[in-house]
Amino acid sequence: MADLTSNFIGIKSPNPFWLASAPPTDKEYNVRRAFEAGWGGVVWKTLGSEGPPIVNVNGPRYGVVHGADRRVLGLNNIELITDRDLFKNLDEIKRVKKDYPDRAIIVSIMVPCEEDAWKTILPLVEETGADGIELNFGCPHGMAERGMGSAVGQVPEYVEMVTGWCKKYYSKPVIVKLTPNISDIRKPAAAAQAGGADAVSLINTISSIISVDLDVMAPNPTIDGKGTHGGYCGPAVKPIAMNMVAEIARNPETANLPISGIGGITSWRDAAEYMVLGCGNVQVCTAAMTYGFKIVQEMISGLSQWMDEKGYESTEEFIRQAVPNVTDWQYLNLNYVSKASINQDDCISCGRCYAACEDTSHQAISMTSDRKFSVIDAECVACNLCVEVCPVENCITMVQQEPGVIDPRTNKVVEEKHGDWTTHPNNPSSMAAE
Repeated sequence: MADLTSNFIGIKSPNPFWLASAPPTDKEYNVRRAFEAGWGGVVWKTLGSEGPPIVNVNGPRYGVVHGADRRVLGLNNIELITDRDLFKNLDEIKRVKKDYPDRAIIVSIMVPCEEDAWKTILPLVEETGADGIELNFGCPHGMAERGMGSAVGQVPEYVEMVTGWCKKYYSKPVIVKLTPNISDIRKPAAAAQAGGADAVSLINTISSIISVDLDVMAPNPTIDGKGTHGGYCGPAVKPIAMNMVAEIARNPETANLPISGIGGITSWRDAAEYMVLGCGNVQVCTAAMTYGFKIVQEMISGLSQWMDEKGYESTEEFIRQAVPNVTDWQYLNLNYVSKASINQDDCISCGRCYAACEDTSHQAISMTSDRKFSVIDAECVACNLCVEVCPVENCITMVQQEPGVIDPRTNKVVEEKHGDWTTHPNNPSSMAAE
């Protein structure tokens, strides 16, 4: 049977599923319930400096993008870091860690970009016995005026500097949580590494306005007739997050930097996808907020079953396995040719493939008077739009054309050898300057 035990930067947990720093990890009551449900670890909701607590709004804090069935696709959050007393949080962390020594507890921290502020709070956190800290360099709202959150995460020099302070004043693992509100995620990741970070976590939330109330003409959520930007998360951000994870994992400078993956993880499959792209574990938030803590049980059983089917005995065996297959466009094989194929037995004659291809693609699908649809190979460029719009799974598939056959669209022989843009005759850079 598969062993889901996780050892991420020396922090052990019974499985790789951690709750991300957010409302679900705001207090002792929540965290205890989470551990009883089966979560391997938690990142305690972000702590701030000693002093007057953070003030959150008392009106709506969330906006949501719904699917057609009211499923939560994306969530916008305007809530700030914890508004509970620092020492109350610290006491609770200490108690929970004592009672659950086998679970990972990471403390998220966000204080002003001043060395003394970090020097003050870090010993207090270390006294709790927590397993490590996560530096919140990503909050996109409400805290920039204090020199915190994404105001730090968007400046690689600040990331390196603050990370260095934490390594100086804290003896346990330091995870740096990166903001996606930046053009090149590799730069803050490299900066975190240069500062001595043990790992990075990403992504934090994306700055967003989720929707506009057209009756009051204000963004949602609306507070007394006004709205603001917040942090976007949930399944909709997963593709963005996975790309950023992969960019760090395949960058030679940061290839060995451990990564904790965050962003729209709702199922075991989502978790596995993050892990094969370079993550040692994953953090979950929106799914728990949508379905409750027990969703982790489905994640655990699903991942375990998949590992058994594939013959993986531990998570370490498949982490990073997809990284070598992530490349840049110019290295893709231009000699690879495929065509769409419609299974007539499965076709329900809805016409979605025809409408999509005829109106917006390459006019490569024909329709007879009795609504029989077929692919015109001479026009098909293998874009696979028809596959994606078809409501019947596997009704339309892409079939590779064997080397040696004639591609009816180009009238050229399909070549067996690899050929990409770097060597293509149309690429002026492929020829040496004379």
